[in-house]
Amino acid sequence: MMKGFSSQQEAIKNEPGPLAKLLLGARNKNVESSTEVQVKPPDIGQGSMLVEKKENEKDLNWYLPLYRAALNGDWESARKFFDQDPDAITAKITKVSGTALHVAVGSGKAIDFVKELLELIPTEGLATLRDQVGQTVLHYAAIFGNVEAAKLLVSKDPALPNTPCNSYFLPIHAAAGYANKNMVSFLLTVTRDDAVHNPFAGGSGVDILNLVILAEFYDLALYLVQLYPYLATLRSSAGNTALNMIARKPSAFFRESSLCFWERFIYSWFHKWQLALWKFIECLVPRATYIRDTRMMHVQALQLVKCLCKEIAKLDYLTAASMFNMPILSAASSGNSEIVEEILESFPHAIWSVNPMGHNIFLLAVINRRENVFNLLYQMSEHKKLATQLTDNEGNNILHLVGKLAPPARLNLVSGAALQMQRELQWYKEVEKYVTPDSKDRKNTKNRTPPIEFSEEHKDLIKEGEKWMKDTANSCTVAAALIATIAFAASITVPGGNNGDSGFPIFSDKLAFPAFAVFDALSLFSSTASMLMFLSILTARYAERDFLYSLPKRLIIGLVTLFLSITSMMIAFSATLYLVFGRTKAWTLVPIAALACLPVILFVQLQFPLLLEMIISTYRSRIFGKRSGRLLF
Repeated sequence: MMKGFSSQQEAIKNEPGPLAKLLLGARNKNVESSTEVQVKPPDIGQGSMLVEKKENEKDLNWYLPLYRAALNGDWESARKFFDQDPDAITAKITKVSGTALHVAVGSGKAIDFVKELLELIPTEGLATLRDQVGQTVLHYAAIFGNVEAAKLLVSKDPALPNTPCNSYFLPIHAAAGYANKNMVSFLLTVTRDDAVHNPFAGGSGVDILNLVILAEFYDLALYLVQLYPYLATLRSSAGNTALNMIARKPSAFFRESSLCFWERFIYSWFHKWQLALWKFIECLVPRATYIRDTRMMHVQALQLVKCLCKEIAKLDYLTAASMFNMPILSAASSGNSEIVEEILESFPHAIWSVNPMGHNIFLLAVINRRENVFNLLYQMSEHKKLATQLTDNEGNNILHLVGKLAPPARLNLVSGAALQMQRELQWYKEVEKYVTPDSKDRKNTKNRTPPIEFSEEHKDLIKEGEKWMKDTANSCTVAAALIATIAFAASITVPGGNNGDSGFPIFSDKLAFPAFAVFDALSLFSSTASMLMFLSILTARYAERDFLYSLPKRLIIGLVTLFLSITSMMIAFSATLYLVFGRTKAWTLVPIAALACLPVILFVQLQFPLLLEMIISTYRSRIFGKRSGRLLF
């Protein structure tokens, strides 16, 4: 399938490039005329001076000086070589039968060389310069993104954009397959659309559209669909529609949850920023340009999906149902809830689509842990009770499926095995709300009920979670015990000692002494409380349900009290240093305060992200719930 886009290098020839990602299948040369228009290479007459002929074979080493000259744009050396061997102008000088012009165009830096060489080649012979798989020089320009060279080639021979290689791929296919957007834009303006040879009709057209979507050029894809609406309803040789291609790309629909607060604010209000203000924002937020591009891509992708759904929905029921089936299931598996929404808006019957295993969109959402798709249940009427009662080919209901271990890619989004186990329990508890009472004890073909399925699938994760919790508790217990020891010792040996006559501390009348006393006591009490919480974690029974609230809550309390004890200890220690050494030197407060903040900052930087994640996951988990007021079904 990829041989139509090989380059002049052996590695590129033998290995599939980016186009292999598109399931186009091997194109049969005998393409049905009802679905594709074949565009065959032009037949150059025998009178042309560049007609292919058998010539004395020369070793490739003979052309090595010319190859280097073409690669480096050294026209003077090349001209001397042509004076010595005029046939070298069109000779095959590379292992994949590329000419000097192929090499020069592929280098991307020899534009003057290309201009001079084109002067030596007649217009009618330019299309005959092909490598071993039939790629013209314009194919090479498209592959390497050399727009300047492409303009020179097209100006010399306007028929080149419509000249295919041996596998019937045009230069625009190559440009889209290698994600050269500027080249695709240029070739869209020069590739002819006529009644005889229409590259945008049939399989050729849908291949171009699918490749453009694969390259994430959604603005160009939208332009193509608006210009040729019928492309939305065609399938490639592998059975892929444009809607199915974009349904597989979750990157087209960026999740705001992956941004920080300021980035999320910019993302949400992007369309209201003025140009001058936006330049200022770009200076303040380094990722502003990325956010802007992502937002624009999101909007363009959504417009494209709307347009595709609108065209498919115009078809008869059976055809539309078959064309919506694969995209809605792919979107549910990939987590593209926007596509699922648009499909259901255009064709509500698509909610009953199932894959060969018997999984509908909500079963797939549960299997792949796509909460944004599962949350569409909150936007449905009472039909959701039917949509969640489906049983697959192995007798699994939706509760069995949520009982299976999440895919590693989704599981690893949560830090630590204990929190991963908590997230799995949260999923199980949420899905349990949508099943009938008898479904909770129904057995699948493995003779397992949902609770048994969950226990079997998660037994290793429970062991990992127990080890993670105990390791964390052990480490923190040591730190808490050390702080408690220091705080207790400091409380009975106050700074400066005691007055021999009265027994009171010598510095008791100083302003910093009450601060030392209060924070030393607070450090002692909080570190002791922290030790007790970590000890309770070490002695827990580690049952499944303990990972939902009990164990995370203990770890949260332990980490909070440990942080409080560290902070209090630093304040007490700083007060001691000031009492002993800084009574007459107020400037010592600055370095003391700076040094005291160091361990606190380190603790916050290293442990606070985990603590915050645990608090949010345990007390403010928002992964489930209604996201829109749009009623779907």
